[in-house]
Amino acid sequence: MKLHKAVIEELTVRPGDPARLDRRSTESTAASWTDSATATKEMAKEELRSFVDELNDAQERLWASDSHALLLIVQGMDASGKDGTIKHVMSGVNPQGCEVVSFKSPSADELQHDFLWRSAKALPERGRIGIFNRSYYEEVLVVRVHPGLARSEEPGMASASGVARKRWEERFEDINGFEHHLHRSGTRIVKIFLHLSKEQQKKRLLERLDDPGKRWKFSAADLAERSYWDKYRMAYEEAITATSTPWAPWYVVPADHKYAARALVGGILVHCIDSLDLRLPTLTADQLASLEQAKARLLAE
Repeated sequence: MKLHKAVIEELTVRPGDPARLDRRSTESTAASWTDSATATKEMAKEELRSFVDELNDAQERLWASDSHALLLIVQGMDASGKDGTIKHVMSGVNPQGCEVVSFKSPSADELQHDFLWRSAKALPERGRIGIFNRSYYEEVLVVRVHPGLARSEEPGMASASGVARKRWEERFEDINGFEHHLHRSGTRIVKIFLHLSKEQQKKRLLERLDDPGKRWKFSAADLAERSYWDKYRMAYEEAITATSTPWAPWYVVPADHKYAARALVGGILVHCIDSLDLRLPTLTADQLASLEQAKARLLAE
């Protein structure tokens, strides 16, 4: 199964156009992405299973061709479902060909380098899938909302607004250049923003508090960050608008319903790998002859 072209287009932030997160639904897509006009939970789960199977086949072609790498970047507000989306979408992928990197607060060593350094070290090799749970985009999101977290090599980040504004624009430029370099080098980048409503975030945070099995997920920091909701939305709006490019577009995925978000992300990944038109290697006549000889020897044992 493939996601309908209309759905892919709806989720994509077209390069040069504003993200307009305020006009994008957090609940559903306008275009139908199932065989039915209404996507039920069970239907979405079934389609996710289909996407997972196709992603497994696509990963095999990616590995065998050894010509490209795939980098999946997942961003979103707290409780938007980043961990669960990665877990479910990648459930059928061979762990040997996939690695998940979760970026927390930079270490003292990482703070002594440029903001892209630690991400560059974690990039996937050709033939592999790399997943960034959060990423270098935190440096134009969290640091923008909390200027006091600015790196030591950037005096002025937290001072005059004009200086800070120029710094964000420079970082957007750096990110676009970095991603363009990766694209030209064979790494395809899929950037997902899990678009969650403030009401749904509140519901999920309350569920964490009420459910003994989920309480370990709750952090007082989540509640503190919620008070900056509008600032984060503004930061995401500008970052997505400035960095959705032809070589690395953003996909804004409605995230109020986890089952639908997971299926859509699975469909986007399959679409992106399929667009590479990867094929299993074609064997030469000599290679085929060698295989026949190997088969004959095994049969003769």
